[in-house]
Amino acid sequence: MQSAKDLELKLNQNGTPLAVFLESYNNSIPATFPRATVKALKRFQTEHSSLFKRGDEWSIDKHRKHLMDWLLTHSETV
Repeated sequence: MQSAKDLELKLNQNGTPLAVFLESYNNSIPATFPRATVKALKRFQTEHSSLFKRGDEWSIDKHRKHLMDWLLTHSETV
């Protein structure tokens, strides 16, 4: 049986669908940061296509920091 920490690590490293990433991202960021939306994630994915070598897979480890930075500068336009 895997511990909760092992399951969290696996979720952070593995690719997930957009909806799973969206929920995980919004639940883990500080309250003062802009929230992600489906529209924002799709725009981010289009503008940063080089981060998506596996198609529509999202990963907390790979995409979280990039998205946080991007949302801080684009939150008014998405």
